Amino acid sequence: MIPLRLVIDTNIVVSAALKPDGLQRTVLLLAIAKPARLYVTEAILAEYQEVLARPELKIRRGLRQQLLQLIKNHAQPVRAIRPLQVAKDPDDDKFLECADTARADYLVTGNTRDFPKFWKKTKVITPRGFIGIVAPHLIP
Repeated sequence: MIPLRLVIDTNIVVSAALKPDGLQRTVLLLAIAKPARLYVTEAILAEYQEVLARPELKIRRGLRQQLLQLIKNHAQPVRAIRPLQVAKDPDDDKFLECADTARADYLVTGNTRDFPKFWKKTKVITPRGFIGIVAPHLIP
């Protein structure tokens, strides 16, 4: 089976930390399980770390560390080939840059309105849409 190439927006990682039974946690687990392959850049990892540590989110330090280590252990690091200015929010361009470099199949985000529907061959998709494609039996 050909592995799915994925990039995951920070809001998915944060929601996975906050809602253990949510679809976002399922997306994260699917992204790090074979045959999928999760891609990250240093900028993405830094944003995951910074946002997970925000005091207002009240995410336990141990859980933050576990999630970040899980991602680091299973994700494929890439270095963005070229800077892009495509997303409505310039902070989101890093995810498209990663998807571009990794030739990702999907960019999973809870905030699809800030991204184009597609970037080259990468489809921007919600967690529910992603799970509906790769594991529809997991949707209640």
